[in-house]
Amino acid sequence: MRSIRAAATGAVTLSLVLAATACGGGSSGGGGSDDSPKTLTYWASNQGASAAVDKQVLQPETGAAGKDTAAIPLYSMAYALYYNKKVFADAGISKPPATWDELVADGKKIEAGGKSPLGAEGSNLAENIHHVFVFAEQHGAGFFTTDGKPDFTGPKVVEAVRSYVDLMAKDKTIPAGDAEYAQNQSVSDFVKGKQAMLLWQSAGANLTSQGMSADAYGIAPVPVISGKPGPGTQVDSAVMGINMAVFKNTHNLDGATQFVKFMTSDAEQKILNKAYSSIPPVTSAQSDPAFGTPATAVLKNTLAASAAALPQVASESQFETTVGTAVKNLFADAAAGRAVTTDSVRAELQKAQQQMPAA
Repeated sequence: MRSIRAAATGAVTLSLVLAATACGGGSSGGGGSDDSPKTLTYWASNQGASAAVDKQVLQPETGAAGKDTAAIPLYSMAYALYYNKKVFADAGISKPPATWDELVADGKKIEAGGKSPLGAEGSNLAENIHHVFVFAEQHGAGFFTTDGKPDFTGPKVVEAVRSYVDLMAKDKTIPAGDAEYAQNQSVSDFVKGKQAMLLWQSAGANLTSQGMSADAYGIAPVPVISGKPGPGTQVDSAVMGINMAVFKNTHNLDGATQFVKFMTSDAEQKILNKAYSSIPPVTSAQSDPAFGTPATAVLKNTLAASAAALPQVASESQFETTVGTAVKNLFADAAAGRAVTTDSVRAELQKAQQQMPAA
């Protein structure tokens, strides 16, 4: 599961104990069985804006390459650039930026009108990873070698991470206060009109839940260095989403399997993905008009043409923690007025690499 929201994990309790990374019971024997056919536990992790939203949506509805599939996609998501239409109009900006240089230039116009240009969650490790991963792709860099070993200090990786942090350190496009954000505060600032732009994954439902009308904002692809989004160095999002899996040692193998079939049925995919403003991975469910809006089209096009998978390595979670922390520290330096240089970025990434498990 990939998610940048604040942790809020729990179970929805119904006549069956039920919220989406795994379902089933659990036994110490290691093998699945059907010896508890009346119990099904469905664990969900921060699918919506909060655990309360997850419960509201889910409770009524539940009344690596070359290897075997480990989980089934439940929701598909992608990053996009959300922008406040009124703030853009007031600043004389007629269209969303397509490149980072355009974004920075637009930011200067927005600042002149008393607004902050771009929000970020500088202390959110997963958010940091998702963004520097895209910057690395656009710089033609990778955080791991082809055989899966960490390679965080290569020149292009360092340049990519610095480019992202420089949105605060050099360009002042991201306000210094966002270095402390880790609980969706940038989303709230965007909703309140304090910040003009937001880089977020499938944000529609989150914005609606905070009272922002869909006609108050626009949605566009995440900027690239030059040209248009696409494969290779034109990647503008990680492949995001939430998966569902059945525990191998479940006590209710048949019930868990049937539940996965239910959650991935066309009817249920339409209900759930509408609620979370995500894209159904079940393509036949995408025929619903709700997934044909201009906003949804941006996300669908990104997933189809310009998104890339995060590193498919066993130590991916440690990568998110160590490099995410390195970026958090660099944002803290920028917010405090300390210089962010190529050497300081490399030093933070070297520290992160030293904390990775041996290959």
